[in-house]
Amino acid sequence: MKQNSVAIVTGASQGIGRSTAIRLATDFSAVILVARNGDALKEVADAVRAAGAEPLNIVLDLSKVESPETVVKTTLDRYGRVDALLNIAGAVPQIDLFEMTDEQWYAGMELKLHGARRLTIRAWDALKANKGSVVFMSGSAALDPKPGFAAVAATNAAIIAMAKAFAEQGIEDGVQVNSMVPGAVMTGRRKSFLEKWAPAHHMSVEEATKKFPEEAGISRYGQPEEIAELLAFMVSPAAKWMTGTSVRMDGGEVKGI
Repeated sequence: MKQNSVAIVTGASQGIGRSTAIRLATDFSAVILVARNGDALKEVADAVRAAGAEPLNIVLDLSKVESPETVVKTTLDRYGRVDALLNIAGAVPQIDLFEMTDEQWYAGMELKLHGARRLTIRAWDALKANKGSVVFMSGSAALDPKPGFAAVAATNAAIIAMAKAFAEQGIEDGVQVNSMVPGAVMTGRRKSFLEKWAPAHHMSVEEATKKFPEEAGISRYGQPEEIAELLAFMVSPAAKWMTGTSVRMDGGEVKGI
């Protein structure tokens, strides 16, 4: 896939997005890095370049309605094509269901759900022209909702359903669409969660970091590089017949079928 192939990765400045962008540099000739943190993107761009692809940084906020147009237009003006879109950007507040305001509820959805929706629609014609691939990032809370993760669960469940709808259209248009459901991955966001989780459970952060996998029923945390490897497969030629699927990688955290 390497020659004249272009992947767009949102949320590319940190965590799973960062690792995915670097991993895709092995398979794509250009990787478009989209995030709000321009300084962090510069470091990722260096890593992408070192891994063998040309990076292009686009610094903006995908919760803004006009941002998808900028991303796609900038990409097409530079490279003339889009072969893969990985919608990884977005975090939803982990606030108790009974304490969350309407503003907090909708703010999380605006970036992770609606930002990804708008970007995919805007990129669709380019993806259709190249029989491209789309992956939406969900999360295990969608399959195991808890009161403190209500907005997280609702947003992630909506992403899985939305990906299904895009996939149905993709069958007609030749665009492969799937969603990916990671579990407890050790990212900066996970560390921030543990810093809040620890005092609520009367532990130090160090104790909480060791305790959480046991509470979640898993042997260890996942690593961003592990998720990136799966995402790279999902947009590779080897996975082209896989569409309309939600793929889970969570160390066994979700116990249901």
